Amino acid sequence: MTTLTVAPRQTPAERAADEIAVEVDESLSVLAETLEEWVAPRQSWTLLLREGFEFGRPNNVEASLAFAAGEQTSTLQFRLEQLDSATDTGEQLVLQFEEQNGIAKLAPSRKDFVTPLILLLP
Repeated sequence: MTTLTVAPRQTPAERAADEIAVEVDESLSVLAETLEEWVAPRQSWTLLLREGFEFGRPNNVEASLAFAAGEQTSTLQFRLEQLDSATDTGEQLVLQFEEQNGIAKLAPSRKDFVTPLILLLP
């Protein structure tokens, strides 16, 4: 297990300024790092990692990946443990969620939007 430092939930107010240390599996730490590295050079993109609603539980991290430019906004929110893989192709970040029996939910994030889809895997 490793530790991620994340933002607190939006409540309670007395913890609003504190950062929270959450223990996560090593694989989740690698996925969070991939997300952060993809977002870092892209000015219109932000990533917020925050504590989930089950306080004190391991792997309790929620992610919010957001694009905002002009009047367009795209946001994808998910629990980090739902994410099976994050592939940085350079141009895109392809997120794969909850693959079961060859069916997965994908969310390719391009330079200007996020498009969720369901894909049958070979």
